[in-house]
Amino acid sequence: MAEQQIDYEQAETLGISHEAYDEVLDIIGRIPTIDELSTLLAMWESNGKQQSLYGWLRGQKHTVERDEYLYSGTADHRSIREPKVKECLAIAKQLCNNSSFITHHSSLSTGLLLYLVGNVSSEFADSEYARRCLHLVDEAMATGGHEEDCQYIEMILGALEANGLLQGPHSVTHGGLFCSLLRFLSPTQAPPNQAIKQSSNQAIGFDILSPREVRLDAFLFGEEAGRYLVAVDEKDDDQFLLKMDEARLNCCFLGRTTKNRVVVDGYDFGPVNSYIK
Repeated sequence: MAEQQIDYEQAETLGISHEAYDEVLDIIGRIPTIDELSTLLAMWESNGKQQSLYGWLRGQKHTVERDEYLYSGTADHRSIREPKVKECLAIAKQLCNNSSFITHHSSLSTGLLLYLVGNVSSEFADSEYARRCLHLVDEAMATGGHEEDCQYIEMILGALEANGLLQGPHSVTHGGLFCSLLRFLSPTQAPPNQAIKQSSNQAIGFDILSPREVRLDAFLFGEEAGRYLVAVDEKDDDQFLLKMDEARLNCCFLGRTTKNRVVVDGYDFGPVNSYIK
């Protein structure tokens, strides 16, 4: 007799969140059985909690240290309701409004792997997001970071770039990961406050997944210093991760470059051109 398949309500009674259930559903492609759910979640519990369940099930490599990856925000963070993915769309629009997008990276293409080198942000108290959307601070904090740490990371990434293992690096600064990704991937240079005109076939977008262990707004809009974005060709992925491990640098797989669209956790944030103004 076929084993019973588990629906949303039954999964919830077993203590499985809707998010985790959806991720398993995406991987299996149908309603899972109790054995499939329990086996996958048990394996992830013991081996993959440094990243999202979805990312782990897809076999995405991840080298970040657990204690530097889990949410460690302040009580002030917890008193602010965490926005849902679709609510972050309005935040992203507000942060990108009147921003200048100047970059020297004009050779990026679709299908590249995107990595964040450095710690995943669990803080947002001193960011533009906190100032402009939450009105917590008067001015955004400068994102210079610890100079020696930044110099070391830049030295390692610069050497890997010279050897053709990556494209970048691009530092995460004002507007956090989201706005920095747009600046990194924008193929056109322009003076500050000047509109950038791009056709849809020129714009490079991104499709990324957020970790479940940190707040979504901290992950997308936090401005913790000493973090860099890089793009890696899939053929160089293993070698890049090996070098990150040898250099003892944390890195987090984000997703891939795409054509013109911005997607976060499967939610379509719209075309790149709607942010670059």
